[in-house]
Amino acid sequence: MTGIFRKINTLWLIAVAMLLVAPARQTAIAQNVQAAPLTLRQAIAIALDKNPNAAEAQAGVKEAQAGVRQARTGLFPRLNFSENISRGNDPVYAFGTRLRQQRFSQSDFALNALNRPSPIGNFATEASGSWMLFNWFGTQNQIKSAKFAAASAASMSNEANQGIVLGVVQAYQSVLYAERQIDVARHEAATAQALLNDAKTRVKAGLAVDSDMLSAQVNLSERQQELIAAEGNADAAWAALQAAMGVDNLPASTLKPLQAQNYPDGVLADDIASALKARPDLKALRQQQTAQQSAVSAARADFYPTVSTYGNWETDRDTFAGDGGNHWVAGVQLNIDILPLGKRAHLMQQQAAQQKASAQERAGAQQIRLAVSQAWTQHRTAERMVQTAQASMKQSAESLRIVRNRYRAGLATITDMLHAEDAQRRSQNDYWRAAYQNTVAYAELLYATGTLTPNSAENLQ
Repeated sequence: MTGIFRKINTLWLIAVAMLLVAPARQTAIAQNVQAAPLTLRQAIAIALDKNPNAAEAQAGVKEAQAGVRQARTGLFPRLNFSENISRGNDPVYAFGTRLRQQRFSQSDFALNALNRPSPIGNFATEASGSWMLFNWFGTQNQIKSAKFAAASAASMSNEANQGIVLGVVQAYQSVLYAERQIDVARHEAATAQALLNDAKTRVKAGLAVDSDMLSAQVNLSERQQELIAAEGNADAAWAALQAAMGVDNLPASTLKPLQAQNYPDGVLADDIASALKARPDLKALRQQQTAQQSAVSAARADFYPTVSTYGNWETDRDTFAGDGGNHWVAGVQLNIDILPLGKRAHLMQQQAAQQKASAQERAGAQQIRLAVSQAWTQHRTAERMVQTAQASMKQSAESLRIVRNRYRAGLATITDMLHAEDAQRRSQNDYWRAAYQNTVAYAELLYATGTLTPNSAENLQ
């Protein structure tokens, strides 16, 4: 009996703590009721705008698109402009400068002037350019590789967005489930309080013993602990939703109550075939493989001769604004690398990267088949669990009604009542957990098949 009283004292201390915290919780609930409802579609829209993973994926797309523009620059000529100011008395420099300035005279041929010239300054303005005329389509293959790399980045961005949508759906449903747990816990706490009041009345009337009242007090304290735990779970679920949305200090808002949904059943083989076509990450791997094929072709083109043209124009003068000589040179160049050791290593590197991309594409397809199979099985299992849990909840409610009537008639003990209430509480929690898992499982199936979009997520609320 001493142990029972110690347990009662401990549980009542916890109950007092809950009563002290309750006003703050009620204030938060009141604010929550007044706030505008947050729909799942709105949460997804905020996440796609605020989640840093979306920004990272979009930055990757821009980076890959810049790579395409950079590859295209190989098709255009390269132009350079320079302004050079120099002064010196080096014999070769002085002789060449006078020639370029077109100021060479007969006196400059004197031996003393040739060997020990006076310092001379020069202002040289130069414009030069070069243009690759033909490199065996190496530039074109580089552009093609960059384009497929950009397409791969776009596909990965789509994959990142679908992952964000899935994360929001999971977090949103977690909040709904947590709120349902609070409703169940609050109802059970109220029922436990009513049972305690009834037990006190029966003890005073001599229809029950003191142990019945003590058992009812212990039951009330346990239900109050469960309510505290449920409220803590709700706060944690709300924080997880904020993280999934990529926001901080999201204003409190009401959510649509969790409800069991019926989702269409598909054929596993069809879902796998759809995933192999629609999954953006698999598309990205295929596009990356194609990009590597073009990169290998570009690396092979480096071994062949290239033909380019070049030109240069320059004016030299003794002062910045003075007159001087003008001269130019132009030509066509054939370049052959007779010892392409570095190019050979580069080709081997690109070929290895191509083999790696091909293996990643095959591995990705296998992983997708497994992911779809698992998600499909989990979805079917969750649907069956909802049906079973719903039947169990109805049965436990009916059983509790019968036991409660028997207890009031003195035909059942308080232990029977507590067992019946425990059964009903477990069945309710099992039902709402099954409803939560059913929705999440269907969202994961949509994600596995590559069809989870903000529009499809509207049916998950």
